[in-house]
Amino acid sequence: MIKDYFKVGISNLFHRKMRSWLTMVGIFIGIAAVVGLISLGQGMKEAIGNVFLNIGADKLVVQAKSGLQFAGPPGSSAASNLTTHDIDVIKRVNGVEQAGARLIKPAKLEFGNEVKFYFAASMPDDDDGREIITEVNRYETEAGRLLKRGDRFKAFVGNSVANKGIFRKKIELGNSIKINDAEFEVVGVLKKSGNPQQDRVVIIPEDTMREVLNIDKKKVDVIAVKVQKGVDVNKVADDIEKAMRRDRDLEIGKEDFQINTPQQILETLDTILTMVEVVLIGIAAISLLVGGIGIANTMYTAVVERTKEIGIMKSIGAQNKDILLIFVIESGLLGLAGGAVGIAFGIGLSKLVEYLAFAFLGTSLVKAFFPWYLIVGSLVFSFLIGTISGFFPAKQAASLKPVDALRYE
Repeated sequence: MIKDYFKVGISNLFHRKMRSWLTMVGIFIGIAAVVGLISLGQGMKEAIGNVFLNIGADKLVVQAKSGLQFAGPPGSSAASNLTTHDIDVIKRVNGVEQAGARLIKPAKLEFGNEVKFYFAASMPDDDDGREIITEVNRYETEAGRLLKRGDRFKAFVGNSVANKGIFRKKIELGNSIKINDAEFEVVGVLKKSGNPQQDRVVIIPEDTMREVLNIDKKKVDVIAVKVQKGVDVNKVADDIEKAMRRDRDLEIGKEDFQINTPQQILETLDTILTMVEVVLIGIAAISLLVGGIGIANTMYTAVVERTKEIGIMKSIGAQNKDILLIFVIESGLLGLAGGAVGIAFGIGLSKLVEYLAFAFLGTSLVKAFFPWYLIVGSLVFSFLIGTISGFFPAKQAASLKPVDALRYE
């Protein structure tokens, strides 16, 4: 019997093709927006999570406290108040295996008669510092080599810097690039990472950077810390905070520095992305509401148009529940069809955004992710929207008396 109801519902939808398509517009726009936004949000969370997993769960990052933590590279949005003395304090904390510091500063870059302003970063001159900075940032060369001890006025550059992402002309190994009017020989090009900050950076030896940019010998912007194997990272982070607070004679809660574990950074980003998702889905829900109203309007119209048909069905034995089910199923199918079209549009839209982000921004952090529960949930939700929207028109149809329905003109 239920199968027959579905057959009648599908037949009615195909009988009114144009009206059915117009009715579904509101539903499929809303579902497309929801699927596209959630898939991109989930994909970005997955991509960012993988980045931090690759960094390693045994790493900590210490930087100056700033209210603009996501405006630029770590340490770039606040006046530096970390020093080389802090590295010594950190290295004395139990559980710390290695610690290395680096500078990240805005600089004037010149190449091929073009002048750009981007960030320059330092590579420590000591072996331990170079090792941990290379490990944390996962530096791998596409061409040439990384910096080594004793290098002066040498540079290796991010993939976008070398491959026309900043300058119109491609930078080759052996080319000279000017940083604050000082000439540096390019000895290496990094592999593309998908991280815009890393792909658009120029890395030079620390001592040379201090000389060229006139930076105090004691100041640093970021300190990377590697924790000994088997030691609790969170405990080491707490111990470092206590040691630095004691060394600086600061009260609890008045620290002018911050210590981040990959998990903490990931949780913060996850919270921000979730909030953005909720706001955008709320906006998309307005479209779903409009779609529901459209279905209700269509079903009310269908009741009026098919009054005689309802009377005939009742006169040959159809009960109120039969009429109710026919109209509810029909409205549910409208919602389901709109949801299916919306899912297809949403998948296509999010994949297009992923492609454009990689093609024009060079980032692989914008990913589309389609978990099964997103697809199934969207279909169920769109069916429910249709069913609920069609309930009251269906109830009206079921309540018609056969005699009145047959006399309707």
